[in-house]
Amino acid sequence: MQNIKLARVESLLREILPSALANLSDTRLNTLNVVEVRCSRGKYFAEVLLDAPFASEVEQKEILKQLKKAHSLIKEYCLEETGWFRCPDFKFVFDRSLEKENRLDAIFESLQKERENKEKEA
Repeated sequence: MQNIKLARVESLLREILPSALANLSDTRLNTLNVVEVRCSRGKYFAEVLLDAPFASEVEQKEILKQLKKAHSLIKEYCLEETGWFRCPDFKFVFDRSLEKENRLDAIFESLQKERENKEKEA
């Protein structure tokens, strides 16, 4: 039962957070994609995984700084939209799983080509 409630909260936040980010005045924050939201059991804390393929490492650090500054506005927006009594504290991080997946795909592809080349030579 608890897992279902937690999944609902995470799903709702995944829907609401892009709208909250879109309402901010910083254009870098408006275009962020919310990949996943992971809430703690008590729903006091939520880790928000973001994707910004356009941003370099330096830009990502700057974006995280701006998100810290806009934290209260984002929480306020979520409270208004959900009608909750309180909103979890957000920790914004960039999702690196896609980069890792792409790197692994490239490695597997190069191994496959190398194997095919060896088979042709033999």
